[in-house]
Amino acid sequence: MTFESLLTPQSLLVITVFASALAFLLLATAWLLGWVPPEKAVARLANTTFSISLVALLIMMVRMFRTGATSVTAGSGNWLEVHEFRIPIAVFVDLLSLPLVTLAVVLVGTVAVFARRYLHRDPGFHRFYILLHLFAFAALLVFTAASFDLLIGGWELICVTSVLLIAFFQHRSGPARNSIRVFATYRACDVGLIVGAFLLHHATGSTRYSEVFQGNWPNQTVELSGGLATAIGCLLLLAAMGKSAQVPFSGWMPRAMEGPTPSSAIFYGAISVHAGAYLLLRAQPILAASPVASAVVILVGLCSALHGTLVARVSTDAKTALAYSSVSQLGLILAEIGLGLSWLAVAHIVGHAIVRTLQFLKAPSALHEHHGMHAASGGHLGPTGRHYHLLLPASARLWLYRLGFDRGHLDTALERGFEAPLRRFAGRIRTLEQALLPAGTAPGGSSSRD
Repeated sequence: MTFESLLTPQSLLVITVFASALAFLLLATAWLLGWVPPEKAVARLANTTFSISLVALLIMMVRMFRTGATSVTAGSGNWLEVHEFRIPIAVFVDLLSLPLVTLAVVLVGTVAVFARRYLHRDPGFHRFYILLHLFAFAALLVFTAASFDLLIGGWELICVTSVLLIAFFQHRSGPARNSIRVFATYRACDVGLIVGAFLLHHATGSTRYSEVFQGNWPNQTVELSGGLATAIGCLLLLAAMGKSAQVPFSGWMPRAMEGPTPSSAIFYGAISVHAGAYLLLRAQPILAASPVASAVVILVGLCSALHGTLVARVSTDAKTALAYSSVSQLGLILAEIGLGLSWLAVAHIVGHAIVRTLQFLKAPSALHEHHGMHAASGGHLGPTGRHYHLLLPASARLWLYRLGFDRGHLDTALERGFEAPLRRFAGRIRTLEQALLPAGTAPGGSSSRD
């Protein structure tokens, strides 16, 4: 392989996507072998990995600009092939995925630098960087997958890394319990993506973007009937609602704040929560073919924007307020997608991800920053929300306050709905333990006579 062959857009795209996967394999192999590298070596590997990805990405963008190319595709062959069903091994970038890939590389690299000091001497330092590299690969795979089938692979890896980082502080029961709640929400909503991809393959014979859609993004069309487009669009919306914490699935977002601040920033401020918006942008030709699906996307987005705004205003801690502020902005992004404002949605995603990442990273010093802003304004930092007092009577304001304080009653309703099944499940587990254990032995392996 010559140096010139490494500088082709296809090779540069592969380097960009798989550099973090290689770093993950190196750190994971070292962990399995029982060797934990020093913090400085782990941090340097992360800096080198994301620097290589960024340089390769920039060179590829320059090559694309010089040749006038609007997309780059790399890879050939199939990962899985059963009769007419195929999952192609192919990655590509176009006008939609290119800004999101750039965003992912830059922001994950920034968080890697920040985490070196934030997690200094933490027992889970090595484990955090293993999961960070795996997440970077998963996010890049979602944004560069050439088909919905391959996108599902990256989508599920994001789910795994998210759950493991929420339970990062595993010596406490709270993070583990909240990670299970997030995992259950993800898995319930991911059914929409899997079934939607199945229906799309059944209708078109493929899930590869170049075969399903005609034209280049954002001017793409799809040959689907209205009813089928509505069904697929609503199923993909269900998956996006779970990943982007939209109503009624927004309750997992504050629970995800149990993880370290760097992972909160990159997952729930920058990259992971925007994967749902990217999915809908990628499937926008399907939404355009179904006015019903587009209307549902707009409705969900506006309801989530209102819900996130109300809850964020009454949150008592910085990270929860930022989490629900993200829910609100993601709702507006979904509404823009439903209205067909593709470029506005992409610009909104990029700007929101950058600002929210910085806000999450600065959350521990938010009070100090507020005092600095108050002093800089001469003690005249005005209050917000006066329009509520002007437009609404006191009774309505009190009702909205209670609604926001209880997070729209969504958490309490879901907990009540799941409480009885969970109790029955726990009872069956205890019954099974008693049936399997020898007589006179208590659960846990100790004798009841001890």
